[in-house]
Amino acid sequence: MILERTNDEILVRLPAYVDLTELQNMLDYLEYKENTAKTKAKQKDVDELSKTVNESIWKKIKDQRKL
Repeated sequence: MILERTNDEILVRLPAYVDLTELQNMLDYLEYKENTAKTKAKQKDVDELSKTVNESIWKKIKDQRKL
């Protein structure tokens, strides 16, 4: 593995045999960290938003499937 910092970014070079599924999971986590790095939202606000979104999704699924 090679780690390199430039003025604008950090580059990570990995061998081709690295498991892509695990790598994608790691990249998803890093994207989350990048997107939330400058937020001023409190965890309570995030939890409430998550709950609201989940309830909305399940309602939509139930309505579509007439459950």
